[in-house]
Amino acid sequence: MLRFSANLGFLWTDLALTDAIKVAASSGFDAIECHWPFDVPSKSVSKALKDVGLPMVTLNTRRGNPKADDFGITAIPGREAQARMYIKEAVKYAQEVDGHAVHVMAGRTDNGEAAENCFRENLIYASELASLHDIEILIEPINRNDVTGYHLAFVEDAVETIEATKCKNIKLMFDCYHVQITQGDTVRLIRDNIDHIGHIQIAAVPDRGEPDSGVLDYREVFLALEEVNYDRFIGAEYRPRNGTADGLGWLKEVRSWLP
Repeated sequence: MLRFSANLGFLWTDLALTDAIKVAASSGFDAIECHWPFDVPSKSVSKALKDVGLPMVTLNTRRGNPKADDFGITAIPGREAQARMYIKEAVKYAQEVDGHAVHVMAGRTDNGEAAENCFRENLIYASELASLHDIEILIEPINRNDVTGYHLAFVEDAVETIEATKCKNIKLMFDCYHVQITQGDTVRLIRDNIDHIGHIQIAAVPDRGEPDSGVLDYREVFLALEEVNYDRFIGAEYRPRNGTADGLGWLKEVRSWLP
C-alpha cells in the first residue's frame, strides 16, 4: 500500500508548523516532510509528530543565502566549512525529531570536476555523520528551468555520484516533477533506478500543482510503484492551486483505486 507524506514547505504554509502537522494528519497523510524547519524548536516539532503518530520523513540542509541566489552550497568549492555546518545542523535536527533522512542540497555550479569532487567529499562527510543516527542522505536532480545551473539535473548523474561515494546510506530523491521536465520517461526511470531511490516526490507537470492533471499520468506512476514493491513514502511536494484543503481530492481519489 502506497503511503503519502505532506510536504509542509508547500502545504498549509499559512499555519504554524506544529499546527500544520496536526492538520496534515487529520487530512489523511501518513507522514510529514519539511524544507527548512530550523526556526521551530525541534522539541515542539517532535511533540507535534508524536501527538498525531506521524514520522518526519525528510528535511533539507539550508540553501545558503537566498538573496545571493543560493540554492544549496554543498557542491560549491571554497564553501566546504559552511556546507558541513549546514549538514551537521540538519542531521542534528533530524535526529531530534526522529527523522528518516536529510536532503543535502548541491547548489548552483559550473558542473565541472571541482564542483563534483567537492560535492562527493561533502556527501561522504554527511553519510558518516548521518550513519551514526541511522539517518539516510538524499540527493535530488532538479530541473534547470526552475533552478538555473543546479549541479544535479539528470537521474543518471545522481546515481553516478551515489555510486562513486560508496556510501550505502546515500539515496536518490526522485522528484517526478523535476525528472519529467528534464528527461521525461519518468516511469521507466523509476523502474530502472528503484534500488537507488530513497524517496519519491510528486506534483503536476508543468504547473507543479496537485498531481491530478498535466502531462504526467500519476496513475501509471503509482501502479508502477506498486509493481516494484516500493515501500517508502511518496512526498506531496506541490503548490496548491486554490488552497491546500481545497485541493486534496486527488488523495481521496488515489486511495479509492489503489490496490
